[in-house]
Amino acid sequence: MGEIRDNIADGYYEGLMNAVGFRDQDLKKPVIGVVNSWNDVNPGHKPFKELVNYVKEGIWAAGGVPAEFGVPAPCDGMAQLRGMQYVLPQRDLIAASIEAMAEAHSFDGMVFLCSCDKIIPGMLMAAASLNLPSLFLTAGSMVPYETGENTFVTSDLKESIGARNSGKISEETFRDYKENMCYSCGTCSMYGTANTMGVFAEVVGLCPVDSTTMLFCSSAKQKQARDVGERIVGLTKEGICARTFLTRESLSNGIMHISATGGSTNAVMHVTALARVLGLDMDLREFDRIQESVPVVAKFKPSSKYNLHDYHKAGGVRGSLTAIREFLNLQVPMAFGGTLGDMLERFSGKINPEVIHSPEQALHEDGCFAILHGNLAPKGAVVKKSGVEPSMFYHRGPAVVFDSEEELMERMLNSDITPGCVLVIRYEGPKGGPGMREMSIPAAMLIGMGLHTSVAMITDGRFSGASRGPCVGHISPEAWDEGPIACIKNGDIITIDLNNKRIEVELSEEELEQRRKEIVKPDHKAGGILNAYRKSVCGAEDGALWLYSENK
Repeated sequence: MGEIRDNIADGYYEGLMNAVGFRDQDLKKPVIGVVNSWNDVNPGHKPFKELVNYVKEGIWAAGGVPAEFGVPAPCDGMAQLRGMQYVLPQRDLIAASIEAMAEAHSFDGMVFLCSCDKIIPGMLMAAASLNLPSLFLTAGSMVPYETGENTFVTSDLKESIGARNSGKISEETFRDYKENMCYSCGTCSMYGTANTMGVFAEVVGLCPVDSTTMLFCSSAKQKQARDVGERIVGLTKEGICARTFLTRESLSNGIMHISATGGSTNAVMHVTALARVLGLDMDLREFDRIQESVPVVAKFKPSSKYNLHDYHKAGGVRGSLTAIREFLNLQVPMAFGGTLGDMLERFSGKINPEVIHSPEQALHEDGCFAILHGNLAPKGAVVKKSGVEPSMFYHRGPAVVFDSEEELMERMLNSDITPGCVLVIRYEGPKGGPGMREMSIPAAMLIGMGLHTSVAMITDGRFSGASRGPCVGHISPEAWDEGPIACIKNGDIITIDLNNKRIEVELSEEELEQRRKEIVKPDHKAGGILNAYRKSVCGAEDGALWLYSENK
């Protein structure tokens, strides 16, 4: 790229770069694209308005030239109901827009500023596709809300909706929660998708360790931003590119760490998508084989009382990696130098065994997920086993069927839910929604209503990384593609068996085939971008890839 720029030094490139304030001598240095996902309407991304300046300082100090540009950064928590249809498609849009900008402007290296659910995986996909020298930086975590007796985070706010509606808390208490639980900027202080994927970027070696778990307002974050700026110039001069770190071995390490720390079910889809962009074969069965090879050594809100700041103080990512060290490939390289093994050898912090357990004191023996198969999900389904009460590891009950999240919400707000049933929410998959919405608020309401020990919820859509309870998502094939979930009727008996990784409906193949002929799709309108998405998106089992669906 530099050679091409040299050949047109007296042409458009240097002339136009001079127009935005760069000097000729600047353009002889490595030009680093700084992808900033800052905006004013996402607490996980608002800090980047200031933080990007420290990254730029580091780039200048190391002899590089920072070139900042922006991308969208939606907040999944805000994007509910209709808005949620537009969130997952943005993962691929973010990746594609970064690739297009970086290639158009011939950047020599890249820094990715990202924090939230779709932005981190989208940027990882872009880094994988571009294969330029790359580093990531997350904004850091939100300050938890402490009342003296209790500590609350964002997932508690969702669960309080169900508690308010069932009369367990007052309207005044609920108003206090709304005003204070999301206490500051930073990523929500729970182990949802955003923090799961941020930590994943650290484990695979592209993001400085502790970037995700430290408080957003820590002075260490500003220093870390300068470190990232300096190091990306070094990587660029050395020609060390993203795929040096994004390998099958590092992805396996990342999957094991996600599983060992009770991470988000959405990570299954995002890591599968990333693997496909990298050209690696990784289906749900392979993901399951990797994730079940490690014990669960830590769980965080909403699956335990510990928040993300507790995780940081208890030893952080290096503490949890140390706990599962024997299962990892320690020879994988890290972007800040040395190998994963070298980094852990240098770790001198204390691990709190009440928060981060040893394998001998594991919380679960064989990973935090269960990848289910059966006649209801021939291509697979995903559940966060570590977030389910053991009494619900096996559940058999009659189906209560809804053709959209709105239908389910109406029922939950205005009618009783019968204990023992299985709530089936379909036509919410990648194509059916379209957009594969997450049923995060209904799942949280189920907890708040106290029904998570008697009612299961299944969908071809998704659940939030902060969801807990007997919630099975990603059912494939989805209803829009005439998967078996489209054939279910009220009263059909469904069995969910997490120990044996099965999900079945008590119908014969002949009955399912007959019902398939009678399917009538609901009128889920899809105009504009959603229409394009519906036409070409892959199934959830293949990572719900859209613009990168042909990367195999």
